[in-house]
Amino acid sequence: MWKVISEIMVKQKISQYELAKRMKVSRGTITELKKGRIKKPSFELACKIADALGVSLNELREENRNGV
Repeated sequence: MWKVISEIMVKQKISQYELAKRMKVSRGTITELKKGRIKKPSFELACKIADALGVSLNELREENRNGV
């Protein structure tokens, strides 16, 4: 999931710090996502990510981005 999040962040020109701030979570949570320690985020966390990035939950799914 981080690959998709990272791509969106680059397009929007926001940092990990800014993402954490928008999500109202610690920077540690973002680090855990980035390092793959959170492989399947909870629905609540996924919603926070989508809301913070201004995208739908469906857009965060790698399967949709790869045309599968």
